[in-house]
Order: sequence, then C-alpha cells, then structure tokens
Amino acid sequence: MPPAKLVVGAFVTMDGVMQAPGGPDEDRDGGFTHGGWSFHHWDDMMGPIITEQLQSADALLLGRKTYEIFAGHWPKVKGDPVGDKLNGMPKYVASRSLEKVAWNNTHLLDGDAARAVAKLKTRLDGQIHTQGSADLLQTLLKNDLVDEIRMWTFPIVLGTGKRLFGDGTVPAAFRLADARTSTTGVAIHKYQRSGRPKYGSFALDETAGT
Repeated sequence: MPPAKLVVGAFVTMDGVMQAPGGPDEDRDGGFTHGGWSFHHWDDMMGPIITEQLQSADALLLGRKTYEIFAGHWPKVKGDPVGDKLNGMPKYVASRSLEKVAWNNTHLLDGDAARAVAKLKTRLDGQIHTQGSADLLQTLLKNDLVDEIRMWTFPIVLGTGKRLFGDGTVPAAFRLADARTSTTGVAIHKYQRSGRPKYGSFALDETAGT
C-alpha cells in the first residue's frame, strides 16, 4: 500500500500571511488585528471548489487552534456537504496541550508531531488534508512531509502575521497541476511535489568565443 498523500490547503495574502482569514478572533497571536481578511473576497464559485476539494480527502489533520475552531462550528452544521464530510471523516490532531478531543471520530497524535505524521502517512492510504493550522504547517514543511499545496492567494497584503512558508521550510520543487481565478481575483492554485529545486545561471559565459 503506498503511503497517504499529505495535502495542504491554505488561504494566503499576496505577502504570504495565512493567519486568521476567517474572523477577528480566530487567531490573535502576536497582537494580530487583521483577522477576517478573506471574508469580502468570497464569490459563488469558491464554495463549490472547497466542497469539490474536500471530497477527495480520506482523513483530516489539524493543529490545536484550527481543531478548536472547527470543532466549535462544524458539529452544529447538519445537511451540508462540507459539514457532513468533516463530521464523518477520521480526524487527527497534533497538540502538546490537548488531553482529549470530543469531536466525532477524532484522534490525538502522540509524541513528536513530525514523527507522528510520518507514521500516519504510512498507516493510511488516500489523502490526508490539512487546512489552516499555521503552526503545525511549519513542522510539516521543515520535515518534508507535504506532497501537495492547494494555495488560495487573495488580492490583499497585510505586512504582519503568520506566514505559510517559514525560514525552516525545506527547499522543494512543485509543479502547477491546476489554476483557477475567482471573480474577486482570488488565484486558486494546486501545486504537486516534483522533487528538488534545480539551479542554473543567466550570467554570461565570459569564456565563450575566446
């Protein structure tokens, strides 16, 4: 059985900020005051795309903060394709502070997050999706565990906040597998891992012609 593919979903600004796209109190770490920056960019095509992407998920992986946001909202949503999918599917939470999880079919990962996720990928098949979870994503990127990134880039810059790619991100090459644009200018891209970066140079060859 091949290992599961880890798929990262991220809403980011043009300057790479992914903190608190959904509301003012979603994540105020660092005194962040721009929460809810994605709200006014949503159009009628974006919801169906979210639903379409989520249907390919076989399990959900979350950090503590995103888990608490999801667990406080989605169990209350009934008869909705996104809610039904999230409420029913297996969910895994990487957290050093949570001692128990109450959301249906949710499991706490034990020990070091990177080792636990690497083990989870070998134990499951299909796709494991991660949404939000900015702090957890830094661990996943530093340990080269990400296979696909579904990046939604919103036409806004904020200047401060948690960013998708931190200083410890492992250099990696990706290929563009899909690209769409919303009516509000949100660039919806799917990037799949394609190995290591390749390097070259545009410098003139000073020895040519000698």
